[in-house]
Amino acid sequence: MQTISKKSTKKSWAGAIAQPAKEFPLTQLSILSGKIPDGLRGTLYRNGPARLERGGNRVGHWFDGDGAILGVHFTDAGATGVYRYVQTAEYQAETEADRFLYGVYGMHPPGPIWKRWSQQIKNAANTSVLALPDKLLALWEATNPYSLDLQTLETKGLDNLGALDNGLPYSAHYKHDAQTGEIFNFGISIGSSVQLNLYKSDRTGKIIQKTAFKLDRYSIMHDFVLTQRYLVFFMPPMRMKMLSLLLGVTTFSESLLWEPQLGTQMLIFDRENLSLVSRGETDAWFNWHFGNGYEDKDGSVILDMVRYADFHQTNEYLTEFATGETHTVTKGTLWQVRLNPQTGKVIAIQEVVNRKCEFPVVQQSQVGQPWRYTYLSLMPQRGNIDKEWFGAIARFDYKTETITEADLGENRYPSEPIYAQDAQNPDQGWVLTVVYDANSHSSEVWVFDSDRLDAEPVCKLRLPSVIPHSFHGTWNPASQFKNNC
Repeated sequence: MQTISKKSTKKSWAGAIAQPAKEFPLTQLSILSGKIPDGLRGTLYRNGPARLERGGNRVGHWFDGDGAILGVHFTDAGATGVYRYVQTAEYQAETEADRFLYGVYGMHPPGPIWKRWSQQIKNAANTSVLALPDKLLALWEATNPYSLDLQTLETKGLDNLGALDNGLPYSAHYKHDAQTGEIFNFGISIGSSVQLNLYKSDRTGKIIQKTAFKLDRYSIMHDFVLTQRYLVFFMPPMRMKMLSLLLGVTTFSESLLWEPQLGTQMLIFDRENLSLVSRGETDAWFNWHFGNGYEDKDGSVILDMVRYADFHQTNEYLTEFATGETHTVTKGTLWQVRLNPQTGKVIAIQEVVNRKCEFPVVQQSQVGQPWRYTYLSLMPQRGNIDKEWFGAIARFDYKTETITEADLGENRYPSEPIYAQDAQNPDQGWVLTVVYDANSHSSEVWVFDSDRLDAEPVCKLRLPSVIPHSFHGTWNPASQFKNNC
């Protein structure tokens, strides 16, 4: 009798995360097409979950995968690439045991429930990177970052930046002010109370000022906005089932409750002294990421973000994503918000891109300043938003209210687009993205002219192994810190 095999319902994007990623040492990259622009000099770094399975078991959520960093160095001699796992203490212990040993965001540690009561969580070091003059930080959410070598990506160890005592958390979404060199970040700690910790660092990353603000409940705040005078936070209407989490009954992810009747809370702080300026409430929504923010001439704060109707749908989608097969429908779109920072009141809010998108970024020199373009990962018009991953990158122009799109073609999936300013011409820029091509099961780096995003890439580079879908990256210009030294 003939056996009819069941057809897989997994989409082609799942090939990038089907197997743990393979590291490669510093390697000269071959050019597949075009040429490297003469003014593209510096390093593209990317971070993301690279191992979603160990010992035959799968992680519980995409956020749980072990972090690995990709570095692509552009020099006069060409481009070289290196890809390495962040050698956290937990990664090394699990590698030696060949099984999961720790709980993370969406999974329990193995064993009986009582073992969960005092078990440490794993620092996955998988979310973003911060390039400093003498080191690269692999950023996560819940504890100290890990320090790596800028060139080789060799892991140096945990780094408390001079003030992250007792494992204080340091978020993945710092803001670097190119005008002043200051770096701002935050972290949420849970103890006898829930605290929002605010940090100000100098250009080396050393924390020179910090404060803690007590919150009335726990909510996911993954990102924030920096303007010329303020730090702006939006706290979605959420609570945590704290007891069930502490008893090990639920994972961190499962303990989060969506309570839209609470409304979204705004917290606005003075960036000079980190004191609270105002707080207010607005409609219920959830957002992971902001693009940028600044203050208009009348003192209003204008910002943009990718907004979702609720938390559970986007969180469930990301849970399913780790399996390579998604069923939950979720759609985040780009919105612009205008608010009064002195009163904490929203003045106006409007949707500006009504297509599924994520990972909004701006040119680094414009963080906290007026800007024209927001770059995005975008669902192409041909895409099935229920099951597919982003297949395009785009630039939204606030001046003309138009979107310029680079559709990568069938079964090709870009990472978050990163803007790189040309080293020779400040008016010229490039957009870099790491592409997983499921047609050939390979990964490439594509370089676009930022003003011709809908044209062919000016350069494509082949990477030695498949790079799984990643979260966040940065461009580190060869001369980034020259003016501050």
